[in-house]
Amino acid sequence: MAINILLVEDDAAVREVLALPLQKAGFNVIEATDVHQARQALLEHAPDLVLLDWMLPDISGVEWARDLKTAQHTRDLPIIMLTARGEEEDRVRGLEVGADDYVTKPFSPRELIARIRAVLRRTAPTTSDEPVELDGLRLDPVSHRVTADGKTLEMGPTEYRLLHFFMTHQDRVFTRGQLLDNVWGTNVYVEERTVDVHIRRLRMALSGSGHDGLVQTIRGAGYRFSRQP
Repeated sequence: MAINILLVEDDAAVREVLALPLQKAGFNVIEATDVHQARQALLEHAPDLVLLDWMLPDISGVEWARDLKTAQHTRDLPIIMLTARGEEEDRVRGLEVGADDYVTKPFSPRELIARIRAVLRRTAPTTSDEPVELDGLRLDPVSHRVTADGKTLEMGPTEYRLLHFFMTHQDRVFTRGQLLDNVWGTNVYVEERTVDVHIRRLRMALSGSGHDGLVQTIRGAGYRFSRQP
């Protein structure tokens, strides 16, 4: 089954330049010129990824990205921001609202396709018994063991679940509420500040091997697990 890509871009020339190579790469492209059309397309086509322009005529792309990432039914939908705004502050803002990647214009269709495939791999659901690894840190769900460069790390069950979620959703920013829903469960009442406590414990468990820096605080947004600062 072809992967559905929702392309939200108000410039017809840009849409044309992008749609053809995406289709040749095997993607099914659904086009929208603004957020109003994109919302309709979201309901009708259930896209697997959104290519979202920053500057749109009705609502800015970054505002809609924030809405998508805070809504329960779309928060796991991968988003790549397309923008001419290359300043670091703008890139950080786009990533902090939950965008999974950020591509600055001009860019080649080949680069964009590679970015799309990378994001889809990164955000794909991971089977429960598949080991995950980053920079020598390895989590094996079968043995329920976390190792760093071959040495076992000790941590509590909540920290283990938190790490497993982070490692299977790398490079994405999650609010405390999203972490509560995904790690603790929607039927459990826990205060959001509890997340901070377990984040500190997780960092302590990872500090001995130098992997605590992978758990990053994104000011005003939440937490991210990534090798990138």
